[in-house]
Amino acid sequence: MLLSDAPKGASFSVVKVTLSKEVGKRLADMGFTEGAEGAVVRKGLLHGPLQIRIRGYDILIRRSEAAGIEVALEADREAEANAGRRQDFHDKIPAAGGRHAG
Repeated sequence: MLLSDAPKGASFSVVKVTLSKEVGKRLADMGFTEGAEGAVVRKGLLHGPLQIRIRGYDILIRRSEAAGIEVALEADREAEANAGRRQDFHDKIPAAGGRHAG
């Protein structure tokens, strides 16, 4: 998902910055590097800038810049991590109609 599409309040992890040249270098210098975690604090009206909290500080970036940053949302990462655990949990539930000793 692109950072420009992330909803307000979403936590994310940077996957990659696809912008090149000066803008990409400037974003990397501000903390937008692979694996960096952040959150969308606020989104401007009428496609205005986004307020992003990353590496302990807040930054405003243009939507066009945010569209060049690929992120994974926190909920997506948790779902991937829990996918295997949920399967294990369901395997341990007894089948319906089973007899209980007692």
